[in-house]
Amino acid sequence: MNQSRLSLLEEWLCNYFKLDSITLKALTGDAGFRKYYRFSISGQPYIAVDAIPDKSNNLAFVEIQQVLHQQNINVPNIITYDLAQGFLCLSDFGNALFSDLLTLDNMDASYKEAIKLLPLIAGSAIPTNYKLPRYDADFVHLECNIFSEWLLGTHLNINLSEQERSQLHTCFTVLVGNALEQPQVVMHRDFHSRNLMILNSSEVTQDLGAIQLGVIDFQDAVIGPITYDIVSLLRDCYVKWPNDKVTGLFQYFCQLMDIENKYPNISQAQWQRWFDLMGMQRHVKASGIFARLYHRDDKTGYLQDIPLTLSYIVDISAKYSELSFLHDLVLHKVIPALAEKELKKVDTEDHSL
Repeated sequence: MNQSRLSLLEEWLCNYFKLDSITLKALTGDAGFRKYYRFSISGQPYIAVDAIPDKSNNLAFVEIQQVLHQQNINVPNIITYDLAQGFLCLSDFGNALFSDLLTLDNMDASYKEAIKLLPLIAGSAIPTNYKLPRYDADFVHLECNIFSEWLLGTHLNINLSEQERSQLHTCFTVLVGNALEQPQVVMHRDFHSRNLMILNSSEVTQDLGAIQLGVIDFQDAVIGPITYDIVSLLRDCYVKWPNDKVTGLFQYFCQLMDIENKYPNISQAQWQRWFDLMGMQRHVKASGIFARLYHRDDKTGYLQDIPLTLSYIVDISAKYSELSFLHDLVLHKVIPALAEKELKKVDTEDHSL
């Protein structure tokens, strides 16, 4: 019988630290296939990662960690790793998530600290031994089609006519064009409040003081549009903030980019369109991914996040006439179908009691 990956990971760590045994405590994982464990040696905490090589981009993690570290961004230290086995040992950033700290009262100050990281990420060097993928037209279309396949088809059983499919494709083409016309930079690709850690949480007072943020889950970084990471942060798939707050913080980002990365000739109207349509593309993709995580990967927790992503699509598409079909599709077909599915689920559960 093959040795389990957990026992192989324990053996690998014991060999590195020269121990007879080690105790790993499983942590809640992310949406991918990686598994995380916490352990300590002589009071020093560490994170062990089991990332199956054919399902996890481990070389990317190692290489991108190095270039972000060179930018003085707080990323986990890599203590040791084995790409062949898919094992990593990292420094431990603790349990204080940025998302858990945020309130309406403190979001301006705290989000500005997060936004300050974005010029550093955008200006990162290209990794030496790993070619960053490009967020090109094929890449963006592929992500948009996750919405069609997994949310419309698999989850809601919505069958579009040939004309409707053509209209939806036209909307996707608008989103693709928006992504490609922007300045292309290094982008994290999942820069949101759950992927930022507060490193000095014991020092943070009620008024926040100066928070130190750590960045995790950066292995899917690509070369892509300059507004992708900021819209991921401000129009988060897991929390929705008032529009006036988002607008002010986005303007802060634009000013910062003008200074740091020398984009002074971009009008505020252009920045806003890029931001809006980039968010649309991300939310289209995310709503499909949440359905895929349920049906393909048996991860039920993300279904609850679909309504929020759809609300962003409805709100923003209403501002752009070229996206009117997508607006009507989500508002009049997708959201009602999702509500009906939820009612049937509740009714089934009630009858089973």
